Amino acid sequence: MSILPNIVILGDYEFALRRYSSWEKIDKLANVIIHHEPLRGEALYQATENADAIVIVRDRTPFDSEFIARLPKLKFLMFTGMRNGTLASDALISRNIPIGCTPGGPSKETTTELTWSLILGASKRLIDQNNLIKTGAWRNEHSVLPMLAGERLGIIGLGAIGSRVAKVGRAFGMEVVTWSPNMTHERAQAENASYVSLEELLRTSKVVSLHLVSSPKTQDLLGAQQLSWMRPDSILVNTSRSALIKMQDLPAALAKGRPGQAAIDVFDIEPLACNDPLRNTANLLATPHLGFVAEPIFQTFSKGITETLEAWLENKPIPYPYSP
Repeated sequence: MSILPNIVILGDYEFALRRYSSWEKIDKLANVIIHHEPLRGEALYQATENADAIVIVRDRTPFDSEFIARLPKLKFLMFTGMRNGTLASDALISRNIPIGCTPGGPSKETTTELTWSLILGASKRLIDQNNLIKTGAWRNEHSVLPMLAGERLGIIGLGAIGSRVAKVGRAFGMEVVTWSPNMTHERAQAENASYVSLEELLRTSKVVSLHLVSSPKTQDLLGAQQLSWMRPDSILVNTSRSALIKMQDLPAALAKGRPGQAAIDVFDIEPLACNDPLRNTANLLATPHLGFVAEPIFQTFSKGITETLEAWLENKPIPYPYSP
């Protein structure tokens, strides 16, 4: 009787992967263990030390070269999406361990939707207004709400997502301005936006939305000084990468009223610790990194995982090989 290989799946926080594809064949060919809670350190090692194959949802579980060296049984690793910034892929390649991935799904569209959900939720103070209803009240002094039409929307990073956010802003009647390290007047004009300096964007925009890739040029782009330039009625939105903001400076900036509000979907350490001060920071609307968490994306992830694992178990070519 042959011993079945062990497959360990990490980071399925949403209990989603078994819902969106068939696992019947894989369950017959392997022992599958799915972890729904975040694992780090020795807890992660205990979960993976006997794994023949490991599946990681996005980049939720970092794997550095030292940790990979502790997994001599490992024969295959895959992750969802097309890239993973927390995986030491060189350490796997040096051991001739194949790496798989999956298609990414419509994350640009879903992130755009979430960005505007946060902008509108903060601008219209929807949580506060909903709490009035739940507590038996009707309106109060905070129910006279601002409007976005005629205001300035500052987009930091006018790429695939930033340009989509800008189009919605224009549909609301907002003026769109933009800045990024490599922005030009011509690129901005192609998206019906005006290229301005970062300081002007921060000082004049009602809404500032971040859509940059984190890099040495952009890390800690917005710290205490830059945040102090923002309007007292402004809203800072980040659905991109937390490293763009010096997050330890954000609570103090909000307490001082510049910006007036923040709406944040990404954090330095995820999941956010229960005692993190950001959980109770005034004028902060926070969501648990939902930009890519949507049904069509997890359908794509789940089907990509099962197709890939079936191929690996049957010694067939990996359908979505990863090459850094």
